[in-house]
Amino acid sequence: MSPDEIEELLASGVGDGLPVVEPTAERLAGMGGDDVDLGPVPPLLGPLTSRKVAYFAVLAGCRPAELPVVLAALRACLEPEFNLLGVQTTTGTAAVCVVVGGPVVERLGFHPGTNVLGPGNRVNACVGRAVALASAGIGGARPGETDMATTGQPGRYTFCLPEHRTPFGGLSELDGDAVSVLAVGGTAEVLPRAGGGTVAEILDPLADALAGAVRAAGDPTRMSSGAQAVVLPPEVAGRLAGLGETAASIARVLYEGGGVRAGHPVAASPDDVHVIVSGGPGVKMLHLPGWIGGSRVVHRALG
Repeated sequence: MSPDEIEELLASGVGDGLPVVEPTAERLAGMGGDDVDLGPVPPLLGPLTSRKVAYFAVLAGCRPAELPVVLAALRACLEPEFNLLGVQTTTGTAAVCVVVGGPVVERLGFHPGTNVLGPGNRVNACVGRAVALASAGIGGARPGETDMATTGQPGRYTFCLPEHRTPFGGLSELDGDAVSVLAVGGTAEVLPRAGGGTVAEILDPLADALAGAVRAAGDPTRMSSGAQAVVLPPEVAGRLAGLGETAASIARVLYEGGGVRAGHPVAASPDDVHVIVSGGPGVKMLHLPGWIGGSRVVHRALG
Protein backbone atom coordinates (compact mmCIF):
# COMPACT_ATOMS: atom_id res chain seq x y z
CA MET A 1 0.00 0.00 0.00
CA SER A 2 1.14 3.55 -0.71
CA PRO A 3 1.98 6.07 2.00
CA ASP A 4 -1.23 7.94 1.15
CA GLU A 5 -3.29 4.77 1.59
CA ILE A 6 -1.63 4.13 4.95
CA GLU A 7 -2.53 7.69 5.99
CA GLU A 8 -6.13 7.02 4.93
CA LEU A 9 -6.22 3.90 7.09
CA LEU A 10 -4.94 5.86 10.07
CA ALA A 11 -7.53 8.56 9.49
CA SER A 12 -10.24 5.89 9.59
CA GLY A 13 -8.92 4.46 12.85
CA VAL A 14 -7.07 1.50 11.37
CA GLY A 15 -3.34 0.79 11.39
CA ASP A 16 -0.31 1.74 13.43
CA GLY A 17 1.56 3.99 11.01
CA LEU A 18 3.80 1.25 9.60
CA PRO A 19 3.30 -0.28 6.15
CA VAL A 20 0.66 -3.00 6.04
CA VAL A 21 -0.27 -5.86 3.73
CA GLU A 22 -3.11 -4.94 1.42
CA PRO A 23 -6.32 -6.73 2.53
CA THR A 24 -7.38 -8.03 -0.86
CA ALA A 25 -10.50 -10.16 -1.24
CA GLU A 26 -8.31 -13.16 -2.04
CA ARG A 27 -6.20 -12.74 1.07
CA LEU A 28 -9.23 -12.24 3.29
CA ALA A 29 -10.94 -15.30 1.85
CA GLY A 30 -7.82 -17.36 2.46
CA MET A 31 -7.66 -16.22 6.06
CA GLY A 32 -11.24 -17.30 6.79
CA GLY A 33 -13.32 -16.30 9.78
CA ASP A 34 -17.00 -15.73 10.52
CA ASP A 35 -19.28 -13.09 12.01
CA VAL A 36 -20.10 -14.77 15.32
CA ASP A 37 -19.94 -12.12 18.06
CA LEU A 38 -17.37 -13.20 20.67
CA GLY A 39 -17.76 -10.18 22.91
CA PRO A 40 -17.31 -6.40 23.02
CA VAL A 41 -13.83 -4.89 22.72
CA PRO A 42 -13.29 -1.75 24.78
CA PRO A 43 -13.24 1.17 24.84
CA LEU A 44 -15.98 1.65 22.20
CA LEU A 45 -17.21 -1.96 22.48
CA GLY A 46 -16.86 -3.05 18.88
CA PRO A 47 -17.84 -6.73 18.48
CA LEU A 48 -14.99 -9.23 18.28
CA THR A 49 -15.47 -11.67 15.40
CA SER A 50 -13.00 -13.96 13.72
CA ARG A 51 -13.71 -12.27 10.38
CA LYS A 52 -12.70 -8.90 11.78
CA VAL A 53 -9.61 -10.41 13.39
CA ALA A 54 -8.74 -12.01 10.02
CA TYR A 55 -8.77 -8.55 8.44
CA PHE A 56 -6.24 -7.21 10.94
CA ALA A 57 -4.18 -10.40 10.71
CA VAL A 58 -3.84 -9.82 6.97
CA LEU A 59 -2.80 -6.21 7.57
CA ALA A 60 -0.14 -7.42 10.00
CA GLY A 61 1.29 -10.01 7.61
CA CYS A 62 -0.02 -13.18 9.25
CA ARG A 63 -0.69 -16.45 7.47
CA PRO A 64 -3.99 -18.35 7.92
CA ALA A 65 -2.47 -20.92 10.28
CA GLU A 66 -1.58 -18.10 12.69
CA LEU A 67 -5.12 -16.72 12.96
CA PRO A 68 -6.15 -19.08 15.83
CA VAL A 69 -3.24 -17.79 17.94
CA VAL A 70 -4.23 -14.17 17.35
CA LEU A 71 -7.89 -14.91 18.04
CA ALA A 72 -7.16 -16.84 21.24
CA ALA A 73 -5.02 -13.98 22.53
CA LEU A 74 -7.74 -11.44 21.84
CA ARG A 75 -10.40 -13.59 23.50
CA ALA A 76 -8.14 -13.86 26.54
CA CYS A 77 -7.88 -10.07 26.60
CA LEU A 78 -11.67 -9.83 27.00
CA GLU A 79 -11.67 -11.61 30.36
CA PRO A 80 -12.58 -9.14 33.13
CA GLU A 81 -9.43 -9.75 35.18
CA PHE A 82 -7.24 -8.62 32.28
CA ASN A 83 -8.89 -5.17 32.33
CA LEU A 84 -8.53 -4.39 28.62
CA LEU A 85 -10.53 -1.17 29.05
CA GLY A 86 -7.84 0.15 31.35
CA VAL A 87 -5.02 -1.10 29.14
CA GLN A 88 -6.52 0.52 26.02
CA THR A 89 -7.28 3.90 27.58
CA THR A 90 -4.61 4.45 30.24
CA THR A 91 -2.25 7.39 30.24
CA GLY A 92 0.42 4.80 31.16
CA THR A 93 2.64 2.59 29.02
CA ALA A 94 0.71 -0.68 29.19
CA ALA A 95 1.04 -3.01 26.20
CA VAL A 96 -0.45 -6.45 25.61
CA CYS A 97 2.30 -9.07 25.74
CA VAL A 98 1.28 -12.36 24.10
CA VAL A 99 3.11 -15.42 25.43
CA VAL A 100 2.80 -18.50 23.20
CA GLY A 101 3.55 -21.96 24.54
CA GLY A 102 3.30 -25.60 23.53
CA PRO A 103 4.07 -27.50 20.31
CA VAL A 104 2.51 -24.67 18.29
CA VAL A 105 5.70 -22.66 18.84
CA GLU A 106 7.72 -25.05 16.71
CA ARG A 107 4.88 -26.00 14.38
CA LEU A 108 4.21 -22.44 13.22
CA GLY A 109 7.81 -21.27 13.29
CA PHE A 110 7.76 -18.94 16.29
CA HIS A 111 11.27 -18.03 17.38
CA PRO A 112 11.93 -18.32 21.16
CA GLY A 113 15.71 -17.88 20.83
CA THR A 114 18.19 -15.06 20.31
CA ASN A 115 16.64 -11.58 20.06
CA VAL A 116 13.23 -13.06 20.84
CA LEU A 117 11.62 -9.64 21.31
CA GLY A 118 13.62 -7.92 18.58
CA PRO A 119 13.49 -7.91 14.80
CA GLY A 120 14.25 -10.90 12.64
CA ASN A 121 11.30 -13.30 12.89
CA ARG A 122 8.13 -12.82 10.89
CA VAL A 123 5.83 -15.00 13.01
CA ASN A 124 6.73 -13.33 16.32
CA ALA A 125 6.40 -9.88 14.81
CA CYS A 126 3.21 -10.46 12.84
CA VAL A 127 1.25 -12.27 15.53
CA GLY A 128 2.06 -9.64 18.14
CA ARG A 129 1.27 -6.88 15.70
CA ALA A 130 -2.05 -8.47 14.69
CA VAL A 131 -3.17 -8.56 18.33
CA ALA A 132 -2.23 -4.91 18.76
CA LEU A 133 -3.89 -3.80 15.51
CA ALA A 134 -7.08 -5.76 16.12
CA SER A 135 -7.54 -4.75 19.75
CA ALA A 136 -7.12 -1.09 18.84
CA GLY A 137 -9.02 -1.21 15.55
CA ILE A 138 -12.02 -3.23 16.73
CA GLY A 139 -12.11 -1.56 20.13
CA GLY A 140 -11.73 1.97 18.83
CA ALA A 141 -8.56 2.85 20.74
CA ARG A 142 -7.35 5.93 18.89
CA PRO A 143 -4.41 8.03 20.13
CA GLY A 144 -5.48 11.33 21.62
CA GLU A 145 -9.16 10.35 21.62
CA THR A 146 -9.68 7.12 23.54
CA ASP A 147 -6.05 5.92 23.82
CA MET A 148 -4.60 8.51 26.18
CA ALA A 149 -1.08 7.11 26.69
CA THR A 150 1.25 9.92 27.72
CA THR A 151 4.24 8.32 25.98
CA GLY A 152 3.29 4.79 24.96
CA GLN A 153 6.04 2.28 24.24
CA PRO A 154 7.39 0.21 21.30
CA GLY A 155 5.66 -2.90 22.67
CA ARG A 156 2.39 -1.39 21.50
CA TYR A 157 3.43 -2.15 17.92
CA THR A 158 4.11 -5.81 18.59
CA PHE A 159 4.87 -7.81 21.74
CA CYS A 160 4.97 -11.58 21.26
CA LEU A 161 7.09 -13.88 23.42
CA PRO A 162 7.27 -17.58 22.47
CA GLU A 163 8.39 -19.94 25.22
CA HIS A 164 11.04 -22.65 25.27
CA ARG A 165 10.00 -26.08 26.43
CA THR A 166 11.75 -26.54 29.78
CA PRO A 167 11.57 -28.62 32.97
CA PHE A 168 9.67 -25.68 34.48
CA GLY A 169 6.76 -26.22 32.11
CA GLY A 170 5.12 -23.25 30.43
CA LEU A 171 3.57 -20.04 31.71
CA SER A 172 0.08 -21.33 30.94
CA GLU A 173 -1.56 -23.67 33.40
CA LEU A 174 -3.17 -25.45 30.44
CA ASP A 175 -1.89 -28.55 28.67
CA GLY A 176 -0.84 -28.36 25.04
CA ASP A 177 -0.95 -25.28 22.85
CA ALA A 178 -1.94 -22.12 24.68
CA VAL A 179 -1.54 -18.37 24.77
CA SER A 180 -1.31 -16.07 27.76
CA VAL A 181 -1.78 -12.31 27.80
CA LEU A 182 0.00 -9.93 30.17
CA ALA A 183 -0.34 -6.17 30.51
CA VAL A 184 3.28 -5.03 30.61
CA GLY A 185 4.65 -1.59 31.35
CA GLY A 186 7.95 -2.12 29.54
CA THR A 187 11.11 -4.22 29.68
CA ALA A 188 14.23 -3.99 31.83
CA GLU A 189 17.47 -5.98 31.58
CA VAL A 190 18.62 -7.70 34.78
CA LEU A 191 21.94 -9.49 35.38
CA PRO A 192 22.86 -12.11 38.00
CA ARG A 193 25.12 -10.94 40.80
CA ALA A 194 28.74 -12.14 41.01
CA GLY A 195 29.07 -15.43 39.15
CA GLY A 196 25.38 -16.27 39.22
CA GLY A 197 26.19 -19.65 40.70
CA THR A 198 23.68 -19.63 43.56
CA VAL A 199 19.95 -19.07 43.79
CA ALA A 200 20.48 -15.80 45.66
CA GLU A 201 23.02 -14.49 43.12
CA ILE A 202 20.49 -15.07 40.35
CA LEU A 203 17.23 -14.10 42.00
CA ASP A 204 18.23 -11.21 44.28
CA PRO A 205 18.68 -8.77 41.35
CA LEU A 206 15.28 -9.81 39.98
CA ALA A 207 13.69 -9.21 43.38
CA ASP A 208 15.33 -5.76 43.37
CA ALA A 209 13.76 -5.11 39.97
CA LEU A 210 10.27 -6.10 41.11
CA ALA A 211 10.66 -3.90 44.18
CA GLY A 212 11.86 -1.04 42.00
CA ALA A 213 8.66 -1.20 39.96
CA VAL A 214 6.66 -0.86 43.17
CA ARG A 215 8.68 2.13 44.33
CA ALA A 216 8.46 3.75 40.89
CA ALA A 217 4.66 3.51 40.89
CA GLY A 218 4.25 6.67 42.96
CA ASP A 219 1.81 4.96 45.29
CA PRO A 220 3.50 1.67 46.29
CA THR A 221 0.14 -0.03 46.85
CA ARG A 222 -0.73 0.17 43.15
CA MET A 223 1.17 -2.99 42.23
CA SER A 224 -0.50 -5.07 44.95
CA SER A 225 -3.51 -5.88 42.78
CA GLY A 226 -1.67 -6.84 39.62
CA ALA A 227 1.02 -9.09 38.17
CA GLN A 228 4.70 -8.94 37.25
CA ALA A 229 6.80 -11.27 35.15
CA VAL A 230 10.41 -12.25 34.58
CA VAL A 231 12.02 -13.85 31.54
CA LEU A 232 14.82 -16.33 32.16
CA PRO A 233 17.06 -17.38 29.27
CA PRO A 234 17.49 -21.18 29.03
CA GLU A 235 20.99 -21.08 30.53
CA VAL A 236 19.79 -19.37 33.69
CA ALA A 237 16.67 -21.52 33.91
CA GLY A 238 18.87 -24.60 33.65
CA ARG A 239 21.08 -23.39 36.50
CA LEU A 240 18.08 -22.79 38.72
CA ALA A 241 16.55 -26.15 37.88
CA GLY A 242 19.88 -27.78 38.72
CA LEU A 243 19.78 -26.04 42.09
CA GLY A 244 16.40 -27.60 42.80
CA GLU A 245 14.20 -24.64 41.93
CA THR A 246 10.85 -24.73 40.16
CA ALA A 247 8.80 -21.98 38.57
CA ALA A 248 6.60 -21.89 41.67
CA SER A 249 9.53 -21.69 44.09
CA ILE A 250 11.17 -18.94 42.02
CA ALA A 251 7.93 -16.95 42.01
CA ARG A 252 7.62 -17.26 45.78
CA VAL A 253 11.23 -16.15 46.35
CA LEU A 254 10.70 -13.12 44.12
CA TYR A 255 7.35 -12.27 45.70
CA GLU A 256 8.69 -12.49 49.23
CA GLY A 257 12.09 -10.94 48.53
CA GLY A 258 10.66 -8.15 46.42
CA GLY A 259 8.04 -7.41 49.05
CA VAL A 260 10.66 -7.09 51.78
CA ARG A 261 12.70 -4.70 49.64
CA ALA A 262 9.72 -2.58 48.60
CA GLY A 263 7.90 -2.64 51.92
CA HIS A 264 4.73 -3.57 49.99
CA PRO A 265 3.55 -6.55 47.92
CA VAL A 266 5.05 -6.64 44.41
CA ALA A 267 1.98 -8.41 43.00
CA ALA A 268 -1.41 -9.68 44.12
CA SER A 269 0.04 -13.04 45.23
CA PRO A 270 3.02 -15.34 44.54
CA ASP A 271 0.91 -16.84 41.75
CA ASP A 272 0.90 -13.41 40.11
CA VAL A 273 4.69 -13.40 39.72
CA HIS A 274 5.16 -15.20 36.43
CA VAL A 275 8.28 -17.01 35.23
CA ILE A 276 8.81 -17.29 31.47
CA VAL A 277 11.70 -19.15 29.82
CA SER A 278 12.65 -17.60 26.49
CA GLY A 279 15.62 -16.10 24.69
CA GLY A 280 18.99 -17.19 23.38
CA PRO A 281 22.39 -17.99 24.90
CA GLY A 282 23.59 -15.86 27.79
CA VAL A 283 22.62 -14.92 31.32
CA LYS A 284 20.86 -11.59 30.78
CA MET A 285 17.39 -11.84 32.24
CA LEU A 286 14.39 -9.61 31.65
CA HIS A 287 11.93 -7.98 34.01
CA LEU A 288 8.47 -7.27 32.61
CA PRO A 289 6.97 -4.81 35.11
CA GLY A 290 3.24 -5.12 35.41
CA TRP A 291 0.89 -2.29 34.53
CA ILE A 292 0.25 -0.23 37.65
CA GLY A 293 -3.42 0.20 36.73
CA GLY A 294 -4.11 -3.40 37.71
CA SER A 295 -4.30 -6.42 35.42
CA ARG A 296 -4.01 -10.19 35.91
CA VAL A 297 -2.59 -12.71 33.45
CA VAL A 298 -5.14 -14.72 31.45
CA HIS A 299 -4.48 -18.07 29.75
CA ARG A 300 -6.42 -19.58 26.87
CA ALA A 301 -6.04 -22.90 25.07
CA LEU A 302 -5.82 -23.03 21.29
CA GLY A 303 -8.43 -25.07 19.53
